[in-house]
Amino acid sequence: MTLFDVGELDDYVHGEARQVRVGARVLVMVRIDDSVYVLDDRCSHEDFSLAEGEVNVETCEIECARHGAMFSLKDGEPMSFPATRAVAHYEVEMKDGRLKVMVP
Repeated sequence: MTLFDVGELDDYVHGEARQVRVGARVLVMVRIDDSVYVLDDRCSHEDFSLAEGEVNVETCEIECARHGAMFSLKDGEPMSFPATRAVAHYEVEMKDGRLKVMVP
């Protein structure tokens, strides 16, 4: 496992998805209030960037812009069709004022 520095909380806008590259991975990060959620930036239905989708802050979900599949930001589980497989999610911690993401 590798711990990657992905900036400060204020680097992220509430309710907006942002694509971030860490090592060989491309992730989507979403800030909702003081929480930050991180998923792989690829829809499990059809390899499309989730960072291009809309975020529903009330349900803590992100929508794939291609076919409308919804994914939980909390655990990457699909919440609607056409997606049936989860996308990987990663834990975020605050350390010395910086956001850190642990990826395998």
